[in-house]
Amino acid sequence: PRTCVSNPSKPNFLLILADDLGIGDVGCYGNDTIRTPNIDGLAKDGVRLTQHIAAAAVCTPSRAAFLTGRYPIRSGMASSTQRQVLFWNGGSGGLPPNETTFAKILYQQGYSTALIGKWHMGVNCKTRHDHCHHPLNHGFDYFYGMPFTLVNECQDTDDPELAKSLQETYWFYTQMIILAVFTLVIGKLANLLPVKWKIIICLATCGLLHFISWFSSYGFTKYWNCILMRNHDVIEQPMNLQKTTSNMLKEAITFIERNKHRPFLLFVSLLHVHTPLITTEKFQGRSRHGLYGDNVEEMDWMVGRLLDVIDKENLKNTTFIYFASDHGGFLEAHRGNSQLGGWNGIYKGGKGMGGWEGGIRVPGIVRWPGVLPAGTVIDEPTSLMDIYPTVVKLAGGAVPQDRVLDGHTLLPLLQGTEQHSRHEFLFHYCGVFLHAVRWHQKDSGTIWKAHYATPVFQPETSGACFKRGICPCFGDGVAHHDPPLLFNLSQDPSEANPLSADSEPLFDTVMRRIRRAVEEHHKTLTPVPQQLSPSNNIWKPWLQPCCGTFPFCWCHEENNKA
Repeated sequence: PRTCVSNPSKPNFLLILADDLGIGDVGCYGNDTIRTPNIDGLAKDGVRLTQHIAAAAVCTPSRAAFLTGRYPIRSGMASSTQRQVLFWNGGSGGLPPNETTFAKILYQQGYSTALIGKWHMGVNCKTRHDHCHHPLNHGFDYFYGMPFTLVNECQDTDDPELAKSLQETYWFYTQMIILAVFTLVIGKLANLLPVKWKIIICLATCGLLHFISWFSSYGFTKYWNCILMRNHDVIEQPMNLQKTTSNMLKEAITFIERNKHRPFLLFVSLLHVHTPLITTEKFQGRSRHGLYGDNVEEMDWMVGRLLDVIDKENLKNTTFIYFASDHGGFLEAHRGNSQLGGWNGIYKGGKGMGGWEGGIRVPGIVRWPGVLPAGTVIDEPTSLMDIYPTVVKLAGGAVPQDRVLDGHTLLPLLQGTEQHSRHEFLFHYCGVFLHAVRWHQKDSGTIWKAHYATPVFQPETSGACFKRGICPCFGDGVAHHDPPLLFNLSQDPSEANPLSADSEPLFDTVMRRIRRAVEEHHKTLTPVPQQLSPSNNIWKPWLQPCCGTFPFCWCHEENNKA
């Protein structure tokens, strides 16, 4: 059911989420060498959150948590394998249809809802056109953007990103499965093994899928993953990167102009500043930090254009604007000696590190003139998951009562009617593995953080996993700590000096309380299908979005119009 309204008391929502932006990349968070005047102006006119925490340190699970207000482990969007994100448009994993996004609730409240930009939460389940994970099945009534994410393969000149990590794995499993099938067939024919032909055929099919995925990773990734969609239709395959920025900005501006007389939700999910750092010629060479700095400054310009149209249409006082990043900067991203990833300021770690602050502490800015006090800074723990109940409440909706929500409304904190965050504990996952826990001790205001596992840096003093490309969540690339590493973030936000029972009188008391909180948290978790399992996160030709007759999937929107 949908309520059709034109209620002026209902604010519009412009939610802007950057991709891989480090908290130290923005002027209002301490960067004095990259120019971000528009984002800085947003903070000056609004509220800046200094302890804004992502629910995961990589794209897919973090965005799932943002849209649902729930830890990704609850929706099956956390991985138990080394593949922490979705790797194919043609996979069967994605945001489950039974999850209720804030877009779905706002649509039912009569809002016009749109997603412009990156999705990266799946497309299909069983057939090429079922679109069970698609944005239009999750409350958005308009979608223009990438169902996947930018990767180096989208740009022919760059080193392969997905292919490099996938090829060895796929080829290894292909060989193992072929060997197993061959052995079973020989055993069956010689009456040595009482195995059914059905099992052999299923195993052979699995081997064929791995072989096709291995073969497709050589040069085909661009055609399968780097595509552009408008609603349910693929309009560019592969996408024209030179026009992507201007087209997405144009789509966002047009949506605002088209819906200025009715409540709207516009989620601008930026492709900036993810590698390969697609930057228009106008901004190349402008910053003091190479291509990455150029890309950040172009992103800030895009934010400025969106703010300009809000002002031009007299929507400034009726629009709730939010800006954040999905997780921390990508420290390992580089080409030769050039750094292509972000800077996380004083915070240790980065993208892929579910526990360290640099992977999960992100910029968070909210502006709503006349409602939220300008120039406010809030140092309390907040989460990207908090946007869910905040937006739903402001839109006049109700959050689902049939599931656990982990976000809390930000309104009392933003308006100053409450001085302390409603989060007592925040649980920091890397995939399905709990790496750290944050305790906001209400009586003293102290922020404690205990690390159960941390990535092993390569080289050891580098602060990142350069040899692996990204830090793992488990295995020999992770160090486990018993007792856990304990930090007082109120005094040591850089997590440089772990405490012990000898140096901290409250060590045992704090650890007991955190241990009890973990036990209580685990009781709230229920088993759900794993969306990032190997069977879901493998390329399946029959699920591949295609603008023509598969496998001849080549098209450009301009040609289609012509």
